[in-house]
Amino acid sequence: MMGLKKGRYRVVEGQCPADIADAQALRARCFGLDRDADTFDPLCTHILIRRLSDDALVCCFRMMPLSGAEISRSYSAQYYALDALAAYDGRMVEMGRFCVDPEVRDPDILRVAWGAMTAYVDCNGVELLFGCSSFSGTETADYLDAFAMLKARHLAPKRWLPRVKAPKVFKFAARLRRKPDAKKGMLRMPPLLRTYLLMGGWVSDHAVVDDRMNTLHVFTGVEIGAIPPARKRLLRAVIG
Repeated sequence: MMGLKKGRYRVVEGQCPADIADAQALRARCFGLDRDADTFDPLCTHILIRRLSDDALVCCFRMMPLSGAEISRSYSAQYYALDALAAYDGRMVEMGRFCVDPEVRDPDILRVAWGAMTAYVDCNGVELLFGCSSFSGTETADYLDAFAMLKARHLAPKRWLPRVKAPKVFKFAARLRRKPDAKKGMLRMPPLLRTYLLMGGWVSDHAVVDDRMNTLHVFTGVEIGAIPPARKRLLRAVIG
């Protein structure tokens, strides 16, 4: 994946403290924080997408490889009880801190990002991709159709279902009785989560209310073997 170029962008793995600092600065801007750095950064591979014309960082995310037995060390495990996934015997990776410069509006950035993710998954034999997918803000009323859609169509298989751990959660699967308006639901679905769902992704039955990040987030998993073949072809087409 090192040196991957597509259109106006190139993909690199963070190789030095300056790269990581650039990623942390972009994350802080996107998440509205003074600073965004944590103990997980040194454990992750940082993927940076830079604009060829001026080398500006326009997108970044990080990948943390884990086994099922190690899942309690993940970022997500701070918020979800993931005991069931400890039995997962394939290679897994946690994808996190995904962000795109809010001042740069170009759909090609997301395409390149997903191409980079696909290259990482292929190169490392990953079988399960997971992470936290975030809704902006903490008002659940803004997203009821989206949550109703998640309940109706996208809940995790019972054998992998994350349990409640965080002190403040919205148990949408238990509380919602409404039939979702599919159009409204998809419009309110975060773009990253929408892409996960198109790949056959599944989610926890509750959302964590994260006041520090001002988000609602759901645990999200994508089993690579279950991605529809047509979707795999589209993802791999990006990396040629």
